[in-house]
Amino acid sequence: MVWTANDGEHAGNYEQLRDSLMAALINKTSKPQKRMKPRKIHKSDLTRTVNIEAGRKKEKDGDHADAEDLAEFTDYIASLTFSSLSPDLQAMTHHTWTDTPGLQEQYALPLTSNDISEHILSGLDPSIHESLLAYRIIEPPAEDVTTFLAPVLNSYLKAVTTPPLEAWTTRGKITECEICGRDWVPLTYHHLIPRFVHAKAVKRGWHREEDLQNVAWLCRACHSFVHRFAGHEQLAREFFSVEKLLEQEEIQSFAKWVGRVRWKAS
Repeated sequence: MVWTANDGEHAGNYEQLRDSLMAALINKTSKPQKRMKPRKIHKSDLTRTVNIEAGRKKEKDGDHADAEDLAEFTDYIASLTFSSLSPDLQAMTHHTWTDTPGLQEQYALPLTSNDISEHILSGLDPSIHESLLAYRIIEPPAEDVTTFLAPVLNSYLKAVTTPPLEAWTTRGKITECEICGRDWVPLTYHHLIPRFVHAKAVKRGWHREEDLQNVAWLCRACHSFVHRFAGHEQLAREFFSVEKLLEQEEIQSFAKWVGRVRWKAS
């Protein structure tokens, strides 16, 4: 049975998995302009297809179509993957994680591709592999479905088991991603001065200690893109505010594109 958003139960966890998956797909395709072009396959090979016709349209329409394709493809793969998870993984929360040492041992992070194939997704729907292969998301023999899903599931588990931190209190009335403006996806907090360089930032006078906990609330896709856009030190020295990030043409372009990605109404 394939899990869908209509099922309601564990919808929040499904959304976390879907967002982690979308960030991974964006990372694999590298640039928004790079379209997912499938190899020639029979329709019967997939239980659901993604319509790729953007190349015949105007660029603006093509970008919109790409966003729709990404949303549909992500939802499809996420539904199959979430359905393959065990009930304890589907229902995982910070409290169940901390109260159940057995879960911490069984799903010790970081998960490897072997963990995925042997203990988590042993009954994975073959359509996932076929779809990822068809759209060149994985390139055997260097990659397979488990190497692709390992970071996705690591991100998912980290998201659902992380306790609320002090930064949560800074969210206030923020209900949308501060870069792309989407308000229908889960938000994560981005340390505007990355934690990896906190000591250096204070020592070298880049920032005051009281500014180190400044955060921005971003969707997972924008959060991942920001960290691909610049390294920790450059973020701390040059892009330590949302305003400075949004001054960059590359950030603006990505925000405009990913803002078109919408999930179909349940």
